[in-house]
Amino acid sequence: MSITLPEPVVAFFAAANRDDADALSLCFVDGAVVRDEGRRIKGIAAIKRWHSEAKKKYHHTLEPVDSVERDGKIVVIGKVSGSFPNSPVNLEHIFGLRGGRIASLEIR
Repeated sequence: MSITLPEPVVAFFAAANRDDADALSLCFVDGAVVRDEGRRIKGIAAIKRWHSEAKKKYHHTLEPVDSVERDGKIVVIGKVSGSFPNSPVNLEHIFGLRGGRIASLEIR
């Protein structure tokens, strides 16, 4: 399935799959917030650490399989495969965009 996503979202998935924390951090605005696994991660440096720690822990890849717009945000269903129980799983990646970059990301 081919889906059309905004450029910062495309860049996020590409950088995450390449395990490129520097490129991934360029997708976010200063002060961006990520919510994942009950944690709130704020700021570029913290987001880079979060990404690196998650990659080391789960060795995961992300595949966008569907998307919708909901409440002004882009909701991407991503198939997440890695070294964790019940892999692969489909998770919502809810992106809030501002000025051509990601201002918020919630994964659930």
